Amino acid sequence: MRRRPGIGGLQKAATARNDIRKNPAFSAQFHEMCANIGVDPLASNKGFWAELLGIGDFYYELGVQIIEVCMITRSHNGGLISLQELCNHLRQRRKKDREAVTEDDCLRAISKLKVLGSGFEVITIGKKKLVRTVPTELNKDHNQMLELALSQGFVIVEEVQRRLSWTSGRVIDALETLLEEGLAMINNGHKDGKCRYWFPCVSFVYSSIGSDT
Repeated sequence: MRRRPGIGGLQKAATARNDIRKNPAFSAQFHEMCANIGVDPLASNKGFWAELLGIGDFYYELGVQIIEVCMITRSHNGGLISLQELCNHLRQRRKKDREAVTEDDCLRAISKLKVLGSGFEVITIGKKKLVRTVPTELNKDHNQMLELALSQGFVIVEEVQRRLSWTSGRVIDALETLLEEGLAMINNGHKDGKCRYWFPCVSFVYSSIGSDT
């Protein structure tokens, strides 16, 4: 006859669940252990790991919140948001949960969203990870433009020409596509008279548009 876990066992399970949810280092070790033995702790909400540790529910809820954040911010960033900003939004929404949300947690949840055909994809620009939620295809020129914008959040046509050795036509073509897709916005109000093309997906300085920055 199979024995059910006693009070002590349930208490240990609860402790383990809390450790995994609140301790990023513990969480990483847990997932590494599962990978080594060929177990996917996120495969089912009703599986052993989900019932014992609440892992399935955690990532399911996180996935839903990721979708919500991406939908809310899409009109501003064109459907391309930095992983760092996404995590910041999630932490604000989950303050009452007291559960640490790491970038690794977000990546795991996003990998599960792909099963739903949701179109979510993580791309890397320079050293920055971005989450794309629209079917926009970025070519090499677009990627180089975004990478150049990482340091300040914006680019200037003349600067792009100088740093990438492009013609003005090539720069304008790339920028026009990014503007049409909603991935960039223009600031004509700077005191030096030079037009700045801002990229919300690589910058938190939205409020700086129109300032002296």
